[in-house]
Amino acid sequence: MTEWQPSQRYPDPSVHVVDQSFGRYKLNLAKVERLFTGCRWCEGPVWFGDLRCLLWSDIPNNRVLRWDEETGATTVFRKPSDFTNGNTRDRQGRLVSCEHGGRRVRRTEYDGTIATVAATHDGRRLNSPNDVVVKSDGSIWFTDPPFGILGYYEGYKAEPELPGNVYRVDGATGEMTVAADDVNGPNGLAFSPDESKLYVVASRANPREILVYDVSGGRTLTNRRTFIDAGPGSPDGFRVDVDGNLWCGWGMGQEGLDGVWIFNADGAHIGRIDLPERCANLCFGGTYRNRLFMAASTSVYSLYVNTQGVAGG
Repeated sequence: MTEWQPSQRYPDPSVHVVDQSFGRYKLNLAKVERLFTGCRWCEGPVWFGDLRCLLWSDIPNNRVLRWDEETGATTVFRKPSDFTNGNTRDRQGRLVSCEHGGRRVRRTEYDGTIATVAATHDGRRLNSPNDVVVKSDGSIWFTDPPFGILGYYEGYKAEPELPGNVYRVDGATGEMTVAADDVNGPNGLAFSPDESKLYVVASRANPREILVYDVSGGRTLTNRRTFIDAGPGSPDGFRVDVDGNLWCGWGMGQEGLDGVWIFNADGAHIGRIDLPERCANLCFGGTYRNRLFMAASTSVYSLYVNTQGVAGG
């Protein structure tokens, strides 16, 4: 890969206004910054505002890294990480992680102990939990494709025991139910700002697509439909801002498709952030949740934007 260099100009030419409505979200005096490089496959960024740090997974290296905003230093937060992939925080501020190696979802408690949230369903082991979000009622929603058990690079090779489902774990009782069983390769997921909709990436559909469901009664998914046809692109993880726009990790190993694509609440493509690497996942952080952190293959990048990520994202 050609050595990456930040733009020498404002506004940064790698931030594209595809539709004029995206202009309000672009800061002309903000540029894409690279915070760290040297990973094998970055995933699952999550912001800790109380600690002013970013955590993310480097799956093949079996570690979770930590970048500190004050010093700019990157250190190892957890190794081995059991091939952790997606991360988020629950509504009490605890880290919730999807682990390929242990084929489970686990939560890091305040005292540093680690509790298992989900590992089996109907007496069978989960495949390799991929991405996770926590709803305002405390329920934990996660996807469970078989990607982490296909070989020994991002987990341990094994045969799937369950279909690739989307699951919901009740925040009060811990009861786990199948929220959706009709997603071809469920991957990234996120709620709309009012939590009336759940978006899910179908990463084995051809072409890939982002589905949307209505959330009935806060716990049941209905009215499945295609929200975004990705065409030649490859969406992975994403987050939603306060205006309902989807900021999606994107890639296909070529210029114009590697980076972040932004869609409005109607599914229209309005903006694009070009990166020199495929972006797997992202999150909003910083003091005002207006800094976009992008986990892109071997590196982590950031960009200040003129919006905020929804709480819990």
